[in-house]
Order: sequence, then C-alpha cells, then structure tokens
Amino acid sequence: MRTAVILIVASAALSAAEANPPPLNTVMELDLKRYAGRWFEIARLPNRFQTSCAGEVTATYRLRPDGKIDVVNECSTDDGALKSAKGQARIVDGPMKLQVRFAPAWLSFLPMVWGDYWVIDLADDYSWAVVGEPAREFFWILAREPRLSEAEIQAIVERAEEQGYDLSTMTRTRQRSLVESPTQ
Repeated sequence: MRTAVILIVASAALSAAEANPPPLNTVMELDLKRYAGRWFEIARLPNRFQTSCAGEVTATYRLRPDGKIDVVNECSTDDGALKSAKGQARIVDGPMKLQVRFAPAWLSFLPMVWGDYWVIDLADDYSWAVVGEPAREFFWILAREPRLSEAEIQAIVERAEEQGYDLSTMTRTRQRSLVESPTQ
C-alpha cells in the first residue's frame, strides 16, 4: 500500500512538472533591422497551420514605420502550388518576444488571434535563428540560406532540449528549389 501511494504521488509530481515547464529563455538581444528579411525554414515541430506545406518554406519579415512587422510565410504544397499567408507581428516584451497574427486586421483586438513568437536562439551573425513559445508546442529552426550543417542543427536541438523542448517529432523541411539569395 505504501509503495502504491509513493508511486501515485511521484506520478502526480511528474505530471505537474510536465504541465508547468520552467520559463523559456529568449536571446538577450535582437536587432530587428538585422532580423528582417527572408528566412528559410530548416526544421519545425508539426503544427496545424502548416499541414499542407510540403517544402520550400520561407518567412519574410519587413519592419514598418509604426514599429510593427509585416510577415509573409510561403510554402509549396504537394501539388506544387504556392501557399502564402500574410500577417503582422508586434513587440510584447523587448524585441525578442513578439506576437504574430494571421487573422484579419479588424480582429486584432482579440487576444486569441495573437500567437507567441519568441526568438530563443540566434547565431551571432544572424545566419540562423530559433523560434519557439512558452508552452513549447511550436518550434522552428530558420536560416538565411536553404541549408544548415548537421553539426549546427544538432547543437541547436541540444540547446532547445535543455530548455524543455521534446523534439522527437521534429521534421526537416525540404528546400530543394530555393537557391536565390534572400531579399531584404
């Protein structure tokens, strides 16, 4: 009986710890002017809004005079069509913690149309970045070029796992036809 109680208490404690992961750390500084431009998706955790994306996934960020950021996400579908989503990002707590929405502008007053977009890892030269959010349901590795070395990817994954990410379902993004240089 005593062993059963200990197992139940330990199981409950583990469940509580999993439900409340430690705070997610962001990068210490982010220069939005350097961050703006085109990024290639290298890998991601599967998510509901990218289910039709088969590859060639990019995100382009453009700074606006009002301090917000225009966002254009593009990908190719299985049938070769180009899928595009336009949105807007806003700074919520320093430039490393943003929120993004793809809902129409007239719905922007609703908190639920905004999703957390936190830069949690970043190369010193802005050649790659990692985006996540506090619940650790979403995760992207982005790069300025269509490919990253396996060593860089593995180092990024290790750091993200240290922050509580389970990347066992992470998928790599096909980037075979994107060879032109990023646009600013």
